[in-house]
Amino acid sequence: MTHRAGRHFLQIPGPSPVPDRVLRAISAQTMDHRGPEFAEVGRKALDGMKTIFKTEQHVFIYPSSGTGAWEAALVNVLSEGDQVLMYETGHFATLWKKMASKLGVEAEFIEGDWRGGADPDRIETRLREDSEHKIKAVCVVHNETSTGSVSPIAQVRQAIDAAGHPALLMVDTISGLASIDFRFDEWGVDVAVSGSQKGLMLPPGLSFNAVSEKAFEHSKTGGMRRSYWDWREMAAINPTGYFPYTPGTNMLYGLNEAISMLHEEGLDNVFARHQRHGAATRTAVRHWGLEVLCRQQGQESGVLTAVLMPEGHSADAFRATALRHYDISLGNGLSKVADRVFRIGHLGDINDLTLAGTLTGVELGLRKSGVPHKEGGVAAAMAELEQTRFETIAAE
Repeated sequence: MTHRAGRHFLQIPGPSPVPDRVLRAISAQTMDHRGPEFAEVGRKALDGMKTIFKTEQHVFIYPSSGTGAWEAALVNVLSEGDQVLMYETGHFATLWKKMASKLGVEAEFIEGDWRGGADPDRIETRLREDSEHKIKAVCVVHNETSTGSVSPIAQVRQAIDAAGHPALLMVDTISGLASIDFRFDEWGVDVAVSGSQKGLMLPPGLSFNAVSEKAFEHSKTGGMRRSYWDWREMAAINPTGYFPYTPGTNMLYGLNEAISMLHEEGLDNVFARHQRHGAATRTAVRHWGLEVLCRQQGQESGVLTAVLMPEGHSADAFRATALRHYDISLGNGLSKVADRVFRIGHLGDINDLTLAGTLTGVELGLRKSGVPHKEGGVAAAMAELEQTRFETIAAE
């Protein structure tokens, strides 16, 4: 392999680049996960994740990808034949529905156009029709990684309550947590799913369930046959700082360091930074004359921006050109929008200069690929950053 000078720009919407502090923490020697020193590591990670989810209730940590946490959420509260209501926000909502169906759950999809988040009014309407309360849960993706759209979770809870329906609210916030404001307790979420490789700035390998007391009580008598994913096994030993099986020891070192970094910056500042970077990226895209996939104002993601290519131009060919000539990785379009969309990740440990470099790589790639566009998108984004930076500093 030929050496390429400079750093690679990993600007996919996760896994995100891992900060040096986190890498150093992960590289520490592995300790005995049954020994007395590990208890402090485990308790710190579990308590720390409660501050990220903004909950005083249960948090469970699994050595798995986010897909594992999806399954844990489903098998602990649902039984085969149970009905759930899901909302088609994009590729990952579709995959969660596919998993539910494989597990024997009857998953009903409210169809969406992949250009916005979940519509609370449509959810409320469907729940009002369910007079017998056969629907056991409403499952919604918070930040749809395939489209760059954010669902209004607090309003979804309000819709459930307005319908007078007892369904649990289950939320996938794998790519939203620690990048976009998420308030588990305040918003009345019952189960939340997340992973380590997005806003938490870790490699893939840890996943999380935040669980309300209502959902946990339900799991004691409901759910499917399970072992590895059983919340009860976790809850029995987690208060001591230990886990019922071998945890991802070194990943927990990194998790504790990442949580420290997030609080050093301040979660509200982290969220504001992501919103600024999302707005600046959309400014660049629109200046180029391209279209942002999310068209619902107020639901645009601070984590990523999905960009529609002009007719007759391949998003994958553009991405390959940008990678080959400028050493930048951009996210590909998935399933329904494959080869029609590319995704710019602006999440995790990035600053204004990182974003400016990212957008420069995109603009250079557009020119090199012969994609019709108006030059100057980077300058437009920089102007946006300068304006919002002044406002942010003034607010502090």
